[in-house]
Amino acid sequence: MPAPGRTSSAEIVAAGRRIVAATGLESLTMQAVATQVGVRAPSLYKRVKGRDELIRLVVEATIDELEERLASVGNLVDSDPAAALADLARELRGFAHENPSGFRLIFGGVPLESRPDVVVYARSAAPLIEATTRLVGAEHALDAARTVTAWANGFLTMELAGEFQLGGDVDRAFEWGLTRVIAAVAAE
Repeated sequence: MPAPGRTSSAEIVAAGRRIVAATGLESLTMQAVATQVGVRAPSLYKRVKGRDELIRLVVEATIDELEERLASVGNLVDSDPAAALADLARELRGFAHENPSGFRLIFGGVPLESRPDVVVYARSAAPLIEATTRLVGAEHALDAARTVTAWANGFLTMELAGEFQLGGDVDRAFEWGLTRVIAAVAAE
């Protein structure tokens, strides 16, 4: 192997994300990342304490990407809250299709010792909480956000796994379900 080079934390995280995208979380090792960034594995420990921290950093970067995408969804403050909520769910679906391994990292659970701080999750959920607050009020905003997220997560997990085997239009099914979940959440 060549003499150890220099690498940055950003390069390490990017390599980790590429590994997870290509071969799954189980393939994310310090050695695999070191190989990708062109250093010896012990050199990584100058920037990352170990695999648990590496996983946490990869998950955080993935959540940050989702946060940026959700924040980019139109003008949530001035739009109809039900339409804003639907747009957020559609953006989540787009993210899941473009980055299935990242979606699974965020929603499939990682070991407790590798989970990001709750503040990281809260930042990414802010647009959703804003939309549900406007839709149902502050008292039930978190309940509504959890309901919509749980439905979307279930639908997307099945869709990504290719589990909708009975035919029909999956896009139409997503829209049909989304409309009904939002209507149910908004009903008093």
